[in-house]
This record gives sequence, C-alpha cells and structure tokens, in this order.
Amino acid sequence: MTDLAVLGSGAFGTALAVALAQGGARVTLWGRNPALVADMQRSRTTPRLPGIMLPESVSVSADIDDIRTGSGALIAVPMQQLAGFLAAHAGTLRSIPLIACAKGIDLATGLGPTALLAAACPGIAPALLTGPGFAADIAAGLPTALTLACRDPDLGARLQHLLSTSTLRLYRSTDVTGAELGGALKNVMAIAAGMVIGAGLGDSARAALMTRGYAEMLRLALNFGARPETLAGLSGLGDLILTCTSAHSRNFRHGLAIGAGQPPDAGVTVEGVATAHAAAALAQRRGIDMPITTMVAAVLDGRMPLADATGALLSRPLKQE
Repeated sequence: MTDLAVLGSGAFGTALAVALAQGGARVTLWGRNPALVADMQRSRTTPRLPGIMLPESVSVSADIDDIRTGSGALIAVPMQQLAGFLAAHAGTLRSIPLIACAKGIDLATGLGPTALLAAACPGIAPALLTGPGFAADIAAGLPTALTLACRDPDLGARLQHLLSTSTLRLYRSTDVTGAELGGALKNVMAIAAGMVIGAGLGDSARAALMTRGYAEMLRLALNFGARPETLAGLSGLGDLILTCTSAHSRNFRHGLAIGAGQPPDAGVTVEGVATAHAAAALAQRRGIDMPITTMVAAVLDGRMPLADATGALLSRPLKQE
C-alpha cells in the first residue's frame, strides 16, 4: 500500500486525504492544532467537511515526525502561512517528494509556493497540485480534474499516477510558473466577480470581468515565462470559471459581501486578498497593465470605494481587443 502524507487538516487537505485513501493509499493527515486533531481522531469527522467520514486508512496526527517516511507529502497549508511552516519543519521534509497545494503569491517575498519549497528544501523538484476543485466535491468522490505541475517530467509522471484515483483525474504539466500564476490570480478575479454580482451589476458585467481578468492573468504569466496553453487549461481558465461563478468559492463570497455593502465572513481564509496586493505590486514593478487587479487591491485596503473603482475601469480609453 502506498504511504502518503497530507500536511494541513483544513477542508482541502482533509478532502485530499479522503480521496487518496479511497483510491487505495494509506494517508497520514497532519494538523497543527492538537485539540482539533484529537477531535478528528475521536469522531472521524471534521466540521470543515460536514457529512464526510474519514476512511480507516487515514490516520490523523499533530506530530510532524509521523510523516518522515512515505511516497510523498502534499502540503495543504494556506499560502501566507507556508513560509513559516517551512521554516519550522523543512528538516523533516527534505527526504520525500513535496507537492504544494496552496494557491497564491507570498506577500512578503512575491514568490509562489514551489519557489518557497525549493528555497527551504534545496535539491528537491517540488510539484504543484492546482486547478478547479472544491474540497466538498473531492471528498464526496465527485469527478474532479486538476493539474499536477512539476519541472522534472519523470517525477511528474510518477506523481501523476501516484495521486490519481478513479474520481480524481490529474493532468500533467512541466509549466510550474503558469500553473502557479493561474491558480493565484484567479482568486483575485473571483473577488472581483463577487463584487460585481454583490453590487447588482449583472451577469453580463461578470462575463466581461472574467474575460478581461483572464487577459490580465495571461499578461503577467507570460511576462514570467509561462506558456499560454497552461493558462488556457485547468489551472487557469478552468479554475477561473469555477471560482467566479460559484457561491462555494470563498474568494467569490468575500467579494459578494463587499459588493453588497456587508462585512465578509470573519475567520475564513481568503487567499485572493493577499494575492491581490502581491500581484498588483508585481505588475507595477514589471510595468504590466493589470487594472482589475489594481482596483481590487485598492478596494480591499479601503483606498477606493467600489463605485469609484467601477467608474475608473469603465472610463478607461477605448481600445482594440
């Protein structure tokens, strides 16, 4: 039986553990909160995934040393916590393949998740699991397709076969940069789409926002050397469609509340907030035109009311598509 570890017992990490166990793997699910881990051990459930039972082949632990051996570790730690997690635990992780599951750009460094992994664990070729997949769907065994990106094609092929199940289908790519930026930037656009709907601007405006937002994603990704076909795939366009159109998306709901003039949900991880600021800073440094991203960042930090941001976008000079 294959031994795998999932580091991070939030909704997505737990869903991956469930799916991989259902696919025949023996999984160690690590969580940083001993009290919550003890509750999961006792009940075999988590409030983050109502109605889902942990399979017998999932063991839950708050001891990082439990994942020293295995075929690979999926790191499902929120993006803005990843650097701190790696600083504390990199020594434990250096001997096994590492697969990042975070979507975003580190606000402090401007780096993506695999760059943080490579810096913390020199000599490894980190992979990335990303794409349009909600935790509840994955845990329930609903058909889901994701991107597995790794610069080492042989390792990527091995991980693709290792992590694919009958309901979780992975497509392989060597364009880690494109996959990372697609997964990160779509969260910013999902916040913007939520603002559009929350403000009552309509589905036509959302469609325009998604289309022009995709153009921004492509401009930044190509500037970093990504391949355009990667952004047109699951990790870019596919994830953009899902998160901009579903109320299950935390980023969309965050924007929806802002657009409706309501306070967003407290205590919910919304990766697109930090990513909006990081991406706007990157765009400014590199001279890339990203008006939607810039306006989202301005609205989020209170520098500009949503109505002013909408007016600014609509009053931009007319141009050829």
